[in-house]
Amino acid sequence: MNSTSPLSQLCSPVKIPNPTLFGAEILNLSANLVTNYSSYAPEQYNYNHPSIYADGLDFCNITVTYTHPGENDTINVETWLPLKWNERLQAVGGGGTVAGRFMLSYIVMNGAIAEGYATVTTDAGLPTDLTSLHSPLLSPGNTQLYEQLNFGSVSLNDEAIIAKSLIKSFYGRPQRYSYWSGCSQGGRQGFTLAQRYPTAYDGIVASAPAMNTPRFAPSLYYPQLVMNQLGRYPRNCELNAITEAAISACDKDDGVTDGVISDPASCDFDPLSVVGKVFNCSDTGSNMKISHDAAVVANATWSGPFSHLERRIWYGLEKGTIIAGSNGETTGIASTTCSSNGTCTGTLNQGSSYLQGYVAKDPIFDVTNVTLKEYTDMIHFGIQQFDAFTGSNDPDLTAFREVGGKILSYHGLSDPIIPPGGSRHYYDTVSEVIPEVHDFYRLFEVPGLSHCSGGMGGQPTTIFDQMVAWVENGTVPDTIPVNFKDGQGKTQNRILCPYPQKAQFNSTCGDSSKAECFHCSESA
Repeated sequence: MNSTSPLSQLCSPVKIPNPTLFGAEILNLSANLVTNYSSYAPEQYNYNHPSIYADGLDFCNITVTYTHPGENDTINVETWLPLKWNERLQAVGGGGTVAGRFMLSYIVMNGAIAEGYATVTTDAGLPTDLTSLHSPLLSPGNTQLYEQLNFGSVSLNDEAIIAKSLIKSFYGRPQRYSYWSGCSQGGRQGFTLAQRYPTAYDGIVASAPAMNTPRFAPSLYYPQLVMNQLGRYPRNCELNAITEAAISACDKDDGVTDGVISDPASCDFDPLSVVGKVFNCSDTGSNMKISHDAAVVANATWSGPFSHLERRIWYGLEKGTIIAGSNGETTGIASTTCSSNGTCTGTLNQGSSYLQGYVAKDPIFDVTNVTLKEYTDMIHFGIQQFDAFTGSNDPDLTAFREVGGKILSYHGLSDPIIPPGGSRHYYDTVSEVIPEVHDFYRLFEVPGLSHCSGGMGGQPTTIFDQMVAWVENGTVPDTIPVNFKDGQGKTQNRILCPYPQKAQFNSTCGDSSKAECFHCSESA
């Protein structure tokens, strides 16, 4: 088909009826025919998918603007309907604190229409600029609660209803299958859909999910709190040296030395064991010794926050993950900034922003002076306030399973933003409710992978297609292939195993670069 197709004549607001959405008022529907559209979706941003070109495509771009009367909101849902359609819908998620309709969403949508999917995104009524400092507050002390409800869940169901209505109006028939694809915030959104709107999508790929936001977000500040308590702020190079020592100690545990810790949970490296070790600090260009304070901070980053009563609050980052950047950078949650005279200070990060904006409800609240008890109380209060909006952690997926829904998820074990322990925790709690969880929901942990993409590990670019095969053909994804280049630049081909299994190298095979030399095992 092309722009002369009969479908192209239907790409007009006068020929597409407004969707019917209970509780909403449609304010506007615009429709524009886009012709000869070309774009590129690189895999490092096209999460859950491989790199793909959209070349010379024609599609109808429909934007529906609506409001929930009485709530003073304005939400935009953007749907792309290709003239050459594969009879499937692929909704795409957001990132950071953006619900969608931004740069990353459009990259995944480019990939979707390149494969013939109708695709959709929503802004949930929020700004779509990742660099904007959107406040969750109506005013100091007062949270925009309905905005949080839209962002957390309501807009996601609205989006599915609107997209399916437009598909039926435009093509004259409904989609055969519907899918969700997202990572990070998009991962959280995917799990929310499975938990609250089980009939919205047949298959959901929800990777590195930002679920349990009221727990993990403030936990990112914990290393900074520990430094404040110590009154010591180790140089980033010290923390990086400890990370390198951990990798050196545990890299070989899976039988292969490739610069990646495959099973951080079984890595028993103790940072106190390298206190006093001499290393060259890249920040200063001189030799220095690893301090006891740096070891304590590294331990705190890995353990995650504990309360003043020594109870675990949440999970920490995995050993081998970047926990500090170069001097002056805030790449890692334990980063510090040091002046030319050697005076170092902590840095504010996503955790401090969450505590200020969502918990204290005061954008200028000074988090640097909170005690451990105050920090504990703030996290508890934040959970009480916001778990219903962005917790997305209801383990009862019975309704989703009963309608035949499937979920696939991956989480990088070197994720420096969202602790992988949260994904394990959720899977385990679901398995307590539904012992047969493996039949419809599978989690794959990715050694060396950073947040959604990047890092030393491979990116699971086939996971979405494997979801489609699972939903439509019953092909169970027992493993997922990945590949990456090791420290010597050699391509390593591996398999990912569904949690709690782990990939193990068969030493009799001889070649660790071949995926067939690995198998899945319940124990390390």
